[in-house]
Amino acid sequence: MSDDRTYLVVVNHQEQYSIWLADKDIPDGWRAEGMSGTKPECIGHIEEIWTDMRPLSLRLKTDG
Repeated sequence: MSDDRTYLVVVNHQEQYSIWLADKDIPDGWRAEGMSGTKPECIGHIEEIWTDMRPLSLRLKTDG
């Protein structure tokens, strides 16, 4: 089954990334990151940019 829908890359205040259907309202606490495209394109983008999976609060505490 082909998925030809458009997705957005979204990010929350902890700099955690996800994808969201472009035609749906983005949930509270998340914002569009700027990338949109197919599901594989968006996931590929996240894999390139999200190299440290720790939430921002933990990174600040341990790297601080």
